[in-house]
Amino acid sequence: MATAALQFRLDNVFASLKSKNEAALVTFITAGDPQTVSTEDLIVHLAQSGADIIEVGIPYSDPLADGPSIQASGQRSLDNGTNPAIVLQDIAKARARINTPIVIMTSYNLVYCYGVERFAVDAAAAGIDGAILTDLPPEEAADWKRAADSAGVATIFLIAPTSTPERIRLISEQSSGFIYVVSRTGVTGARNEMPVELHAMLQTIRSITSKPICVGFGISQPDHVSLVAADADGAVIGSALVDYLHNKSDAPTFIEDVRSLVSSWKSATQRS
Repeated sequence: MATAALQFRLDNVFASLKSKNEAALVTFITAGDPQTVSTEDLIVHLAQSGADIIEVGIPYSDPLADGPSIQASGQRSLDNGTNPAIVLQDIAKARARINTPIVIMTSYNLVYCYGVERFAVDAAAAGIDGAILTDLPPEEAADWKRAADSAGVATIFLIAPTSTPERIRLISEQSSGFIYVVSRTGVTGARNEMPVELHAMLQTIRSITSKPICVGFGISQPDHVSLVAADADGAVIGSALVDYLHNKSDAPTFIEDVRSLVSSWKSATQRS
């Protein structure tokens, strides 16, 4: 696959949103949780509700950056027998129904055990556009990058609030698809307020790279999305959605409620 053709869905969505003066709404779910709706159907519902990019977490038994909500979600999923092969099958089924970019998020240890080249090829065959391997630094990513580039899967690295300009430059050079900016130190989890230093952090990153920037960790409300959309190309909502799916999954209006929630977040991505 030619390099110019890689990750076309991600490239296209950012270009389209830029022309409409919108940021991307990026939603995260844990594959296999909740049990009341299949991962395939949930991905489709999110896409139809306004999610521009969907991150699907493949649960791992020893998560590093996940807060209590996503840790609990991952454990429920593992207890239900979820494994990488099942997740790839569910994503492939969803891909046949939607054209929305899908990004997987997991540990490199899981990918390594699966087989790096095999995982990249299988991910591409399932219609996955990118991968966020949370414990894989760019200095150690040569094997994965080689396999992912060959398969046409974007590699999305994370920039932390503690990243120096030199490290931001390295991560920016190595990332494709978009760059994931961690808004705060610590683990994932919904917060009531966004960090006051986020604007300055994004301005610094903007001065170093022109690649799309998506911000995650702590975003839970439409006003958070609006704040992020002013400076970034996308806002990632994870823990707030995972908690909602778990707490409301038995409600008779579950799907309608999820669609309404996602639509409210999406409406906040429109810049004034």
